[in-house]
Amino acid sequence: MTTKPPGVYVTEKSSGVRMIVGVGTSTPAFLGYTTTPTETPIETGTPPFTPDERKIPQPIRGWQEFADRYSIGGLGTELAALRKKSDKTAAELKRIQVIQRCFMLAEAVYGFFANGGTSCYVVGFLNPDAAVTESGLGGDAEARTGLGGLETVPEVTMVAVPSLWDMTVAATDAEAPPAPHLPTGKSLIGKVVAHCTTQRNRLAVVDAPPKLLVEPLKEFVGTLDSSDPDAAFTALYYPWVNVPGVDGVPRTVPPSGHLAGVWARTDAERGVFKAPANQNLRGVLDLPTLLTDDQNGELNDKGINCLRVFPGRGLLVWGARTRSSSRDWRYLNVRRLVSFLSDSIRQSSTWAVFEPNDDRLWAALRHSVTSFLTDQWRQGALLGRTPDEAFYVICDRTNNTSSTIDAGQVICDIGIAPVRPAEFVHFTITQIAGQPGQGG
Repeated sequence: MTTKPPGVYVTEKSSGVRMIVGVGTSTPAFLGYTTTPTETPIETGTPPFTPDERKIPQPIRGWQEFADRYSIGGLGTELAALRKKSDKTAAELKRIQVIQRCFMLAEAVYGFFANGGTSCYVVGFLNPDAAVTESGLGGDAEARTGLGGLETVPEVTMVAVPSLWDMTVAATDAEAPPAPHLPTGKSLIGKVVAHCTTQRNRLAVVDAPPKLLVEPLKEFVGTLDSSDPDAAFTALYYPWVNVPGVDGVPRTVPPSGHLAGVWARTDAERGVFKAPANQNLRGVLDLPTLLTDDQNGELNDKGINCLRVFPGRGLLVWGARTRSSSRDWRYLNVRRLVSFLSDSIRQSSTWAVFEPNDDRLWAALRHSVTSFLTDQWRQGALLGRTPDEAFYVICDRTNNTSSTIDAGQVICDIGIAPVRPAEFVHFTITQIAGQPGQGG
């Protein structure tokens, strides 16, 4: 025993309380074409990725980092030089198409950061002149390529393929790029959605085919799988957007990158429970297709989120639906909230594995989950005047029986009442006749 002089002594001990920490919700992964310029680019402080590095998921934390790592400056210089030539060879025309395909990925990443995003992952495909098959997009989990490479990146919560419609056909040596092949695009979309459904913590941000008018778009969307759970993990946006171009050349690009930034901005400003709609779209000049209210209503019923221009308010995201027809999963914020809650609880409860399966463990799990859900209710994520109306947590002898204990299982039943967006706000205005004045 150590002899101590009289005085005050403090001993720190752990409370033993297990807390659940919310996971991130604002990190997208972008998959698209990438290539290197024909001439050696000017050296910058950040060297470009090698081809092998571009094939695997790479974290990017700013537009300048992406531009340096993926040789955007060199590609822009090469594209400008090729366009200046009056008599272009077939090889030069094809090279112009190839570089333009790579700029689809660049514009998406730029749109993400311009709209409030902070970090993302990029997966490159190294042959922009060739089409990509369904298995090619799926990639290889061991080699960390394609969608398979994203299986090892748990922080990804959105998946967008801005080059998807270019991937349906090979590049040509014509002046105008070839039209996309819609059936191939449909199968590639299915591959992306299947990946998200399997992972269950991320949603597919899907771009409608380019240059489609409303009626052909409705016909195309009718051919997509609309059954759950795949449809609940799909968000489809229309139309494409006109942007000033990261190289100073205006172009029409898919909006998925800009929308991923809007999702991230909404998460930071309000929370994942807020529908990512009625928000301005930054970094966009205008829309090539303007929709009427009737057209918007028809597309909204089919789970297509529209981009609209309103007088005095600019360009707004005017839809927050998944492609699901189920009441439970109709809205984006509900699907994302449930994924956020389940992922947070799962990751923060791994301490319970191999603990003694008794009342003390069940009480600890109940306490940690209840505290976490109460915090979410206070922030406005759950519906109800009290926590008891907003959620319930059951982890006791009623659902942990002798048979489940013998099987080594702990069952914690959780129910929540998520808030849903006020998608249709109705006002009833009644005109009342003026009342006669009271004489004095």
